[in-house]
Amino acid sequence: MIQLFALHSGYGLMAAAAALDSGLLGEAEQRILVPMNTASVPETAIDLAGSPRFAALRARFDRVEPLNALIDPLHPTAWKPDEQDLPMLERLFRRAWGLGGAQLELFVQSPQVAPARTLMALFHDAQLGVIGDGLMTYAPIRSRLPRRITERVGHVVHPDVVPGVEPLVFASTDAECVPVPPPAFGAVLQEVGEAEPDAALDALVGDPVPTALVLGQYLAALGLVSAAEEQGMQVAMIDRAADAGVQRIVFKPHPSAAPGLTASLAARAGERGIGFAVYAGDQPAEHVAARLAATDVVAGFSTALPTVRALYGTRVHAVGTGTVLARLHPYQNSNRMPATIVDAMERSAPDLHGLVEAVGYAMQPEIMAHLRSRAVDVLGALPAAERERYVPASRLRALELPGAPPPTRMQRLMEPAGGIGRLEELRLTAAGAKRRAARVWKAASGR
Repeated sequence: MIQLFALHSGYGLMAAAAALDSGLLGEAEQRILVPMNTASVPETAIDLAGSPRFAALRARFDRVEPLNALIDPLHPTAWKPDEQDLPMLERLFRRAWGLGGAQLELFVQSPQVAPARTLMALFHDAQLGVIGDGLMTYAPIRSRLPRRITERVGHVVHPDVVPGVEPLVFASTDAECVPVPPPAFGAVLQEVGEAEPDAALDALVGDPVPTALVLGQYLAALGLVSAAEEQGMQVAMIDRAADAGVQRIVFKPHPSAAPGLTASLAARAGERGIGFAVYAGDQPAEHVAARLAATDVVAGFSTALPTVRALYGTRVHAVGTGTVLARLHPYQNSNRMPATIVDAMERSAPDLHGLVEAVGYAMQPEIMAHLRSRAVDVLGALPAAERERYVPASRLRALELPGAPPPTRMQRLMEPAGGIGRLEELRLTAAGAKRRAARVWKAASGR
């Protein structure tokens, strides 16, 4: 058995390494890392294949076979060959990677899209597994995959940073959830953080005052909020940190954030009488929080929030999640589950697992049909305001879930009756009456 790990993010690579360290992935004759760069602008992303920060993690594998170089000039996310070409491509890939006729086990991230979906179809008889990439793993898969793929998925490997909650990706199949213990993931995270000297972070360490780490997220780029609204959210994060009682804020901006944003946050911190510093390095946010001995971490709906809480017991604060939940469109948007989890954590939801299942059903009612009764129970027990925070009235009504508002007069007119909407039924009735009247007039007038 040869295991292939087709990974595109540092979080996924750390998850795979921690799973291997924990002995969770069985035995293999060889383990081959297939790193890929799927960023829209590849030059802006960390290169898993060459970054010194991930050298120790790459050393856990017998070989490294980067995907981008093999399929160039195609971008990995645009690599969608015709089905009839897949047998030929499998032969070529087996030759290029020295796989021979060996039985394969292929682990991927983001299985619903290329290049992961392409690789799963290309290696048509390989056993399949999923490596979690943060909170997205807790959302149901976005589109129904062919049975020839889903029947081969055996494992969903994920850092267990949301205790008591299992990912919903492939939950409708026989795939087994494989949680990676937080201590194992934390050890790998520390290994990555200490792989290279980081003078910028070292300069921020050692200050004994209570410190909060504030994380920038670029929500405006996703079209969720305007640039002005996003700046308002970031200012609110400064206020949230100040209200928590810290005396210093370290801000880790999103790489795409405008320089002017940092200046406005520094000014707000000054107004609140709090020290302010910026860390713009490439360290994982979780490691930065640990090195700073941060008492609080503040963000939008970053995976770092549940991760630092699970690893270090750090207090975490989510800002703006209510706005994000209301703005996400369509309802099935994959960001809904991360936003739901972080928002529910912030609000200390008593049954987070049940809420995840209910929202998962509402996102993908056909794929997650087995969760309908669970969704009915969970949503039926929530107060109306809480229920509609996570599943709006329009969605409740569309799926006939508890708390759905009664239809308006116009909605009743639009509801199907005999296979067509009632307005259409009235239009057809009127058209038929008009035709009959015309025939009567024609007969009476002798025309």
